[in-house]
Amino acid sequence: MELSGDIPKEKVPFTKEKSILNDIAQETRETPGYGSLTEEELMEKVENILLERIKNGERRAYFQLGLFYYEQNLFDKARIYFERSRDFDFQSVFLLACMLFDGQGGKSDERLAVDYLKKIANSDAKQAKHLKFAALFNIGRAYFQGFGVKQSDDEALRYWLLAADDGNPSASIVAQTTLGMFYSRQSDSLDLKKAFFWHSEACGNGSLESQGALGVMYEYGIGVKQDADSAYVCLKEASDRGNVYAMGNLVANYYRRKLYTKAADLATRVSQFSDVSRLAEEIGCLPSYIAKGISMGCFYYARCLHEGHGVRKNEDEAKMFYSKSYQYDPDVCARLQNITQHGVI
Repeated sequence: MELSGDIPKEKVPFTKEKSILNDIAQETRETPGYGSLTEEELMEKVENILLERIKNGERRAYFQLGLFYYEQNLFDKARIYFERSRDFDFQSVFLLACMLFDGQGGKSDERLAVDYLKKIANSDAKQAKHLKFAALFNIGRAYFQGFGVKQSDDEALRYWLLAADDGNPSASIVAQTTLGMFYSRQSDSLDLKKAFFWHSEACGNGSLESQGALGVMYEYGIGVKQDADSAYVCLKEASDRGNVYAMGNLVANYYRRKLYTKAADLATRVSQFSDVSRLAEEIGCLPSYIAKGISMGCFYYARCLHEGHGVRKNEDEAKMFYSKSYQYDPDVCARLQNITQHGVI
C-alpha cells in the first residue's frame, strides 16, 4: 500500500463544543412556546443565543458560533468568527488553518495555514494540547505535498513521526497509517518492516485503512512472513467495517481459494459502489484505494460471469464489468488481466 497524493487533512471532532451547541438547541426546544419551531427557526434561535453571549463578553462563544456556521457550510460567516478569536482560541486557529488550505469562506493562503498550525504545535498552552498531534500531521502533509512550504519528504517524515508519537493511541492515528504507506513507497524511504510496524500500531489503535493494508501484507508476505490465516482475519474484519480496498482483496482471496460463491457475492456488492468521494468521507479511507478496491471487485465479478463461477455465465455482462474495472483503475485491471492470461487465477 503506497502513499498517494490524496492524503486527507486530519480533523479534530470538537465533540465537547458540538455537545454544547446541541444542549443549547435542546434547551431552546424545551422553552415554553418554542415547541412548534421549524429547524430553520431553531437554528436562528441558537445563533442569537451565541451572538448574545459574545456581546456579554463570553470568549468561548466566538469559536462556538464559528463552529455552528462551519457545520452548516456557512464558511464565510465561520471564517469571520474564527479570525476574530484566533488570538485567544487555539481551536479557532486550527479550523482557520484548515479553511485557509481549502479556500473555504475566502481566499486560500497555504503559507499562513502552515504558520497557524506551527503556532499550535509549538505552544505549551493547555488549550492547545488536544490539537497538537493533528496539527503536526497536517504540517507534515503540507511538506509532503508542498502546500505553503517547500516540498520536503524529510520534513514530512519528521513531523509525521512527532504526530505518531511511537504508536501512542492518543496521538495521530492518521499519522501512524500514513507512515505505514510512506515506508511502502518504491523510493529511498522503502522499508517494509517499518511499514508493517506502523500499520500494526495504527490498526491496534483502530485504523480501518491500516487493517486492510495489514491484510494485504500478510497475504503476500510484504514486510512480514506470509500468513494466510492472519491475512484472512484482517481482510474480513476490515471488509466488515467498510474498507472497500480490503473487500476487493478479500474477493481475490476467495477466488484464489475457489470459493466462487463467496467471491461472486462480495464482488457483486463491491461492483455496485460508485461514489468514491462519498465513501472516502464516510469511512475515512483514501479515495485512490477505494477506487482500487472497486476495480478489483469489478474485475473478479467479470471473471465470475465470464467463467460461470458462482453466478450464471454471461459474457456480455462480463465485458461491461471488465470495462468498469478499467475505468476505476487501469493499472489494477491490467495487472489482473495479465495474471489471468498466465493462468494464475
